Amino acid sequence: MMLVAIRELKSNLSRLLACAQAGEVIEVTSHNKPIARIVGIPAQSGDPVRRLVADGALAWNGKKPGPAEPLVLSACGVSVSRIVLEDRG
Repeated sequence: MMLVAIRELKSNLSRLLACAQAGEVIEVTSHNKPIARIVGIPAQSGDPVRRLVADGALAWNGKKPGPAEPLVLSACGVSVSRIVLEDRG
């Protein structure tokens, strides 16, 4: 935890906010008494739309993003509804 007087906070605000965003906890003091605590919010990784496309939740063909194509299930095997009906007896 970093102790910072109000005067230092005013003159180094950008640098101290960058430290907070990097994970440092800043405690602001007035007359050597803590009066506030600054805790950063981590930076978001990338554009949210690009992140959804990368996760497979959205499809994008260069125009308007839309829902991803539904999964195509193979024809072989037993369907879930069939398993449920068999399990119920």
